[in-house]
Amino acid sequence: WHWIFLINLPIGALGIWLALKVMPNIKGEKGRFDMVGFLLFAAAACALSLSVEIITHPGALLFSVLLAVFGAAALWLYREHAKRDEAPIYAGHLFQVRTFRIGLGGNLASRLGISSAPFLLALMFQVALGFSASLSGWLVAPMALASLLVKPLIKPIMTRFGYRKVLIGNTRILGLLIAAVALPPANASLWVWVALLFGIGLCNSIQFSAMNTLTIADLRPYQTGSGNSLMAVNQQLAMGFGIALGALMLQWFSRSSLAGGNLHTAFRCTFAATGAITFVSGLIFVRLHRSDGQNLIEVKKG
Repeated sequence: WHWIFLINLPIGALGIWLALKVMPNIKGEKGRFDMVGFLLFAAAACALSLSVEIITHPGALLFSVLLAVFGAAALWLYREHAKRDEAPIYAGHLFQVRTFRIGLGGNLASRLGISSAPFLLALMFQVALGFSASLSGWLVAPMALASLLVKPLIKPIMTRFGYRKVLIGNTRILGLLIAAVALPPANASLWVWVALLFGIGLCNSIQFSAMNTLTIADLRPYQTGSGNSLMAVNQQLAMGFGIALGALMLQWFSRSSLAGGNLHTAFRCTFAATGAITFVSGLIFVRLHRSDGQNLIEVKKG
């Protein structure tokens, strides 16, 4: 495991060098840092994250509920603080931007199913199907490869179909693909898994690019810093919630009569459920207008 962190060091250094080399050094106006708002929002995010993280631990239900209540209270206090403060860390006017609201909501809902998939896949391959750790890792690799390969195609896809159609359709396809992980039997060919996970990786990449760009598409220059920050926090929370939800469902199905004591069946039920959650989350993007994201497409054309 230590090699994972050592390999990331040169990759991180390369990323920093490229950012300094390529990205323009644009600076906004220096304002007052909202320390009170930061502490309240951070407390809420930490408490809610820990709540969903430990809820599956034996005997931790009460503590998890208390953390959730504390997190919700801190979030409410932040909301009241933001109404009174002249320059809150996340201003209320951000949520007056319709595409920002839909983008955040869609990010949170769709990632509940998407984020749990890599975690559940690696676990299923090793624990339920008996694959080695190295083979399990190689089987998940096609998701990352597909994510990279599809990037050049995202521009023509968005130009051809528009953000609304892409997000509605891709979210539903992604939900069906995640649910399809429940179909192959335990003795299925490895190429079946490679093909299926490659397809999930393709749709994942399209989904993340579309959601992230649309979320900040209509923000004004004075909103972009705060909006980007909130979107990043929302993504991390959604990932944590998604993994915790996947673990909770797997635990429930493992003990349910539906699985009949078969661990692979419990995984299959979990993937079917997470796929359904992802599929239904596409309803959020129905609220988009056909013209939403058109400014991004026109910029790309130019």
